Amino acid sequence: MKRLFSFFLISIILFSSPSLVFAEEDSVNTNEVQSLRQQIEEKSSELESLEKQRAELEKKLEETGAKKTSLQRELNNINWRINQLEVSMRSNEIKIEKLRLEQQSLREDIKDIEENINERKKTVGRLLVELQKKDRENWLTIFLKNDTLSESVSEIQSIMTLGDNITKNVNELRNLQTQLVKKSNEVKSKKDQVQTEQEILESRQNIVSDQKQEKQYLLAQTKSQEQTYKEKIEELEERQKEISEVMSSIEERLRLELDPSLLPKARPGLLAYPVKSDSCITQDYGRTSFAARNYRTGFHTGMDFRASTGDPIFAAGNGRVVVVENNDRGVMKWQKYQYGKYIIIEHNNNLSTLYSHLSRQVVSEGKEVKQGDIIGYAGNTGYSTAPHLHFGVYATPTLGWRESYSENRAREEGGLIEIPPAAGLVPVGATLNPADYLPSMRSCY
Repeated sequence: MKRLFSFFLISIILFSSPSLVFAEEDSVNTNEVQSLRQQIEEKSSELESLEKQRAELEKKLEETGAKKTSLQRELNNINWRINQLEVSMRSNEIKIEKLRLEQQSLREDIKDIEENINERKKTVGRLLVELQKKDRENWLTIFLKNDTLSESVSEIQSIMTLGDNITKNVNELRNLQTQLVKKSNEVKSKKDQVQTEQEILESRQNIVSDQKQEKQYLLAQTKSQEQTYKEKIEELEERQKEISEVMSSIEERLRLELDPSLLPKARPGLLAYPVKSDSCITQDYGRTSFAARNYRTGFHTGMDFRASTGDPIFAAGNGRVVVVENNDRGVMKWQKYQYGKYIIIEHNNNLSTLYSHLSRQVVSEGKEVKQGDIIGYAGNTGYSTAPHLHFGVYATPTLGWRESYSENRAREEGGLIEIPPAAGLVPVGATLNPADYLPSMRSCY
């Protein structure tokens, strides 16, 4: 009997850890729980409506993007991008409100669980006191003190029932504490999500400001003269073709000379997608039909993903940010060269990944990132006809992505080179098919 009592006493000690309390947050009344849930459902409905608006605006962008290059088309595109960003920002705000309501609801659940835990502790305490009283007598004493056998059996059964009740309450206490930990972790997760949404919202606000400045600059420089804009675009296209030819001649040689044994074995899922899960592929790697029609080389060196201006872009794997560059830096707004704003991450498996045409970069060179970290936001910088993400995978050059190499040196190893009139440095290297390392994803076409 004493052993039984000791076992239950130890159990109570083990399961009587302090409850997790959110003293800094005011918990709502239990009679408001239903109201909270209703508000959460309303926020979900608002988000669905905003997603439909975003989809409609994206369709408008695709329609204007397919039209012949003109000043008016570019101005229309900027207007649609601003509208889409404003809808996205409203979506961020509602997500934040919804997450905070969900936090309140979880805290109310935590309060109920803590109250149940306290009640269980009191119940087990009372049962232990009763068991301790009865535990002072052994089975023989019980049989001898009672007048009849049935009385003795009844008393023994009562003791056993006490033990069963203690076991039941201890198990329920264990389950409640498991629920408490789970709910507490959910609150932390919601808090982290709020912070992420706030960061995305702030970045989108900055991107809207950039878009408005671009529009004003474009209007001021061309003075709304369609012919002036057309001439500048034609000149841009010629310069861009020259840049592409230099890059393709280097990269083709590097691809042919690449030693496959230096690379990780092709395995889908080695890298994660750098875009939202509901995105899709707009152009594959290699000699695509689009590349044959639109690129002088007929070769596409990466994989393009559908992404609206301001959509978060994620690191495809753990690694170190080695290049944060801008091929548009310091040039006129209509002079959009090569990759625009781009980021390169070196991974520890001899692969490097490129993220280009970004509207904003939010990491710096030297930063260690983990797979799934936000590193920038999608855009339309560089030589790009519409917002998207160009994602490239390279065999990391022998010396990594160091400062500027000569063109001849780059032909031997790959790296960063200057190719005027593009600003900054342009990456050239042995490109690989991203599909060899990414999970499967649907095509947009």
